Amino acid sequence: MRVAIAGAGAVGRSIAKELLENGHQVLLIDKDPHAIKAERVPSAEWLLADACEFSSLNEAALQSCDVVIASTGDDKANLVISLLAKTEFAVPRTVGRVNHPANEWLFTEAWGVDVSVSTPRIMSALVEEAVTVGDVVRLWTFRQNDANMVELTLPDDSPYAGAQVRDVPWPGDTSLVAVLRQGHVHPPDPDATLEAHDELLLVATAAVEAELERLLSPHTHSGS
Repeated sequence: MRVAIAGAGAVGRSIAKELLENGHQVLLIDKDPHAIKAERVPSAEWLLADACEFSSLNEAALQSCDVVIASTGDDKANLVISLLAKTEFAVPRTVGRVNHPANEWLFTEAWGVDVSVSTPRIMSALVEEAVTVGDVVRLWTFRQNDANMVELTLPDDSPYAGAQVRDVPWPGDTSLVAVLRQGHVHPPDPDATLEAHDELLLVATAAVEAELERLLSPHTHSGS
């Protein structure tokens, strides 16, 4: 897979290293000569250019890329890059980095963004995931399908602590993905038994998140 990354700062270089280790081809693009540190990611291609310019992306042969990642520190630039990649070069998949939470609503298909990654939101979700029990914590949003990856830690008094997965009346538009328990990942086996303090990873639409909370931790949410 060929991946172009706009923004060769610390974030862009880190992404590039991971992708290269997984066997992908990577092109790093940045307009700042000081950001071009080829010795730090020697296996990547490098291009000194403004990724917001059509001519630069044409020079980068963006049409040959499977994925474009807009990872600059400027949200406006990331939106422009994503839009050009999608509309002018028909790139199948675009990922946009959100630097400021107030701009997150802009990172949608209308601006050519297939997947948005908000560092502040991820950090907030990780904090919530670490300290909350019985609440649905949204970890990730799949914008193309109006669904979220969510986490809920099963409280001691959940009516389904000790129940088999098959006996839980899961709401519609919900799928249990994995159960995390004592440092291990367990697949969602219908015959498996849920235990208090299990971390449940689910994919669900936003409309059923409150229903999930009431189902799995009704005492915590009896007043909602």
